Amino acid sequence: MIRLAKISEINEILTVTKACAAFMIENGIYQWNEHYPSKQAFLNDITQGELYVLEVDKKIEGTIVLSTHMDNEYIPIKWLTKNDANLYIHRLSVHPEHQGKGYAQKMMTFAESYAKENKFTSVRLDTFSVNKRNVRFYEARGYKRLGDIYFPKQSEHPFHCYELVL
Repeated sequence: MIRLAKISEINEILTVTKACAAFMIENGIYQWNEHYPSKQAFLNDITQGELYVLEVDKKIEGTIVLSTHMDNEYIPIKWLTKNDANLYIHRLSVHPEHQGKGYAQKMMTFAESYAKENKFTSVRLDTFSVNKRNVRFYEARGYKRLGDIYFPKQSEHPFHCYELVL
């Protein structure tokens, strides 16, 4: 089940994302670290009504943020659609113990359906260039790579920006 997150679930949410960060680091992917994603970022997401969780057997096993806000880092990207009715995906995670079960696909299908139902023209996101599994994941879903941005606090390597026109 995918539903809006509650403030009371913040520790359970952080347990999932910290497990993801550790798992990626173990695999040489320095995408998430002690600075990102932060507790404050998730609290802001919950307050904005943008953080959704994947619940499996009454336990939170994944996260996804559906936002209408375009981060400043995205300004230089030449998007396929105008910057006025776009849904941005952030902080997609599935606990490492549950990866490979189709949960990320399920959350992305949820996000894309949400975007269509709410008349967005596209779904936009970025993913770490070194995370080849994520790159393949989004490209297999039809997302078009449009350019790169950098988050120096996270890595010297770029993050690829993607868009799916609905």
